[in-house]
Amino acid sequence: MIPLVGIIIRLTSAGPVLYIQKRTGYRGIAFNCLKFRTMTHNPAASFKQAIKNDSRVTPIGRFLRRTNLDEMPQFLNVLKGDMSIVGPRPHALQHSAQFWNTMPEYRKRYRVRPGITGLAQVRGCRGETNEDIKMVHRVKYDRFYNRRKSSCLDLWICWLTIKSMVRGNANVW
Repeated sequence: MIPLVGIIIRLTSAGPVLYIQKRTGYRGIAFNCLKFRTMTHNPAASFKQAIKNDSRVTPIGRFLRRTNLDEMPQFLNVLKGDMSIVGPRPHALQHSAQFWNTMPEYRKRYRVRPGITGLAQVRGCRGETNEDIKMVHRVKYDRFYNRRKSSCLDLWICWLTIKSMVRGNANVW
């Protein structure tokens, strides 16, 4: 599916197929996280999290984001060893810089390899973090996952991820 989605992106908007963003990984080490590009291409743009009704999001990008399909290239990150399938979502370096020393427990979420999907995401903690409390909730779910990590929990999170892909995610734009 990666080549098919890539062709659709190329046919519907100018710019590269993949968006590569530095993210915080295992033990706080930065890595290049791959995603399908879902916004208009602007190489000079600085980091700004997507907001509701963001004009930068392309029509195909809206669909890819709502269904989590924009994350498919991260399976390459899994093969490379930077990520796992399930774990706390890797945050952009800007978010890590903001919360690393100010939010208790934040850095502990990186004691496991970050994942394509995670407990926080399937419990609704997705999308914009325009309020600190939203990040607090994510970190609580991530820390719970880190303490209770198991194959059964991973399978349950994968099942919930598939369900949310079919239904669409309300907090993603």
